[in-house]
Amino acid sequence: MSRLATPARRGTRTGFTTGACAAAATRAATVGWISGVIPAQVETILPTGQTVLFPVAAGIVTAEWAEAVVIKDAGDDPDCTHGARLTARVRPLPNAGAVVVLGGEGIGIVTRPGLGLPLQQAAINPVPRRNIEENARLAAGEWLAGSGLEILLSVPGGAALARRTLNPRLGIVGGISILGTTGIVHPYSTAAFKAAMQQSIQAAAAQGVLTLVLATGRRSERFAMGARPDLPDHAFVQMGDFLHAALETVAQVGMPDLIIAAMVGKLAKMGQGLANTHARKGTIDMAWMAQLARQVGGSEARCQAIQTGVTVRYAMEQLAEQGLEGAFVQALVERAAQAVIARLPTTTRVTVLAFDFEGQRLAGWEKG
Repeated sequence: MSRLATPARRGTRTGFTTGACAAAATRAATVGWISGVIPAQVETILPTGQTVLFPVAAGIVTAEWAEAVVIKDAGDDPDCTHGARLTARVRPLPNAGAVVVLGGEGIGIVTRPGLGLPLQQAAINPVPRRNIEENARLAAGEWLAGSGLEILLSVPGGAALARRTLNPRLGIVGGISILGTTGIVHPYSTAAFKAAMQQSIQAAAAQGVLTLVLATGRRSERFAMGARPDLPDHAFVQMGDFLHAALETVAQVGMPDLIIAAMVGKLAKMGQGLANTHARKGTIDMAWMAQLARQVGGSEARCQAIQTGVTVRYAMEQLAEQGLEGAFVQALVERAAQAVIARLPTTTRVTVLAFDFEGQRLAGWEKG
């Protein structure tokens, strides 16, 4: 049931996202409302389908609502939300079968476009929102046939925590975001991960791999596997944010064929020449993005809007209204490819692939 089958080496221990912890708190509170007792631990389904047992730090049941708290464990990833108290309060609603997820104290409000979330609504991303609702429905079971359920999420101290994140710059005010597409936090920013990644590249070369795929994360790796089903599993390596370290190792082992798979945000940072694409190591240069938009024909008004924005998604939304989104992403891929090629031997064949969050290929570039 637990994710920890064996002790993890220091620097490699995974943790849980704010979304997974919120889902666990929701499930515990729902169990408490139905049974009258908040459990000491609760089984929770992650977005991946994995079942995890979460400890419940606190809880209370009243005549009107039930509340449970799960403390976030970020593992070995240096995350300012480690130790945050993800809190869920549930209460009945008159409309049978309905499950409503709301954000309360310590959860940010979206004030700018470009984040894929409704404006003036709580910063609860779509995947964790669905996962929270799923766990509530599983816990409530047949009880929902006669009633609905409101889930109010909160994070005491979340406003202070958010000042140590990118949320204020992104236009998310007043608290943290509820995030996580898998429910699990992998310590991509640790030295241990970097060493393991470099070792994986060396091992792939030693095993005769001639085409290596470097992905920035689990999703991009999964999408790349779908695009190249002919390659063995050990030909795929997650480099996380360590772009330059990965490319140095690729050059050292003399890999003849390299594929880079990433989302547009990471590709923008690659195109800027950043050695490490982690959010804490460098931000997207929106002036650079605006200039790229001009080069593909973006109007000056759109380019000025992009320059004042904060995300690649926002730039894409602006240019989509001119029918230039595809051209923009293609130009972004080409800039990233140029930055990659500059750090590799001229004999290395390079392909760069851009995917969206659903795994659709947006653009590609290939150097023979």
